[in-house]
Amino acid sequence: MKWNLEWLRTFKAIYETGTLSAAAQELFISQPGVSLHLNSLEAFTGHKLFDRSARRMVPTEKGKILYNYIIDPLKKLETGEQHFHKRTLDERITISVGMCFETFQYTLEEHIAQLPFNLIIKFGEYPQMQQDLDNGLLDLIITPQKGNQQNLIYQAFSKERIVLIAGGQTDTADLEALLHDNKIKEASMLLKKQLWYSTAADMDHLRNFWSTHFGEHPDFSPNYIVPNISSIIRCLSNNKGFSIVPDFLCAEAIASGKIKLVWEGQSPVENTLYFGTRKKTMYQEEISQLETLLQEKW
Repeated sequence: MKWNLEWLRTFKAIYETGTLSAAAQELFISQPGVSLHLNSLEAFTGHKLFDRSARRMVPTEKGKILYNYIIDPLKKLETGEQHFHKRTLDERITISVGMCFETFQYTLEEHIAQLPFNLIIKFGEYPQMQQDLDNGLLDLIITPQKGNQQNLIYQAFSKERIVLIAGGQTDTADLEALLHDNKIKEASMLLKKQLWYSTAADMDHLRNFWSTHFGEHPDFSPNYIVPNISSIIRCLSNNKGFSIVPDFLCAEAIASGKIKLVWEGQSPVENTLYFGTRKKTMYQEEISQLETLLQEKW
């Protein structure tokens, strides 16, 4: 295991500012991220570097020794950063964004080439995205779930409706008749006999829709588990089968007649979508540009 430069930067910031919160503001990362860096450094050195008091972080003797060792090399590095940064005025800022694959494909993919900054897109589970945002690894997330991290803020910008769809060649006449006559139980039994598509990552859509509208857990397994919802749309286009997906992802296929919108439910299931950001960021201009693009697309 080797020194991590970010641990040392964080240690220096804590030493000079005196508190975790002030160090976090200086470094533009979350306070939990500062604590994580300090804990990692203390574990690496095998020494306690600060005494935690109610108001200040007081350096221990080992902490003072470490500071004296690293302060000159770190200052030289910072000077080097400033020197080379001045020589690369055209250097592009890099923004890291977390979202689901389908949201990227539907909203940002076509705009990538026109962005005046670098963009790194990361896919994954929403709780992990929130943690990465809080720790400074992401700058913006698009999520239907709000976390409880104090350093993050969430701004609602749209809604997605979860709907039942079918392939364009699927005979839905009997099912639609049952739903029209409010024969929900019979409709549920009929649906369970059909071919179903889903994804391993988005079984929540199926469970939530089924429990809300049919009052029970879906006690059947989909026939086809595919990588993502875009794959579901392509598989169902002009074919047979059913799935439950967010409406904005299938709007074009419905408009073209490749798939059918079968049912939105009696009281539609909707998720609010949020922009998640840190309260303090040095990339507000770039983040605002991305948020505007996403809002226009929706």
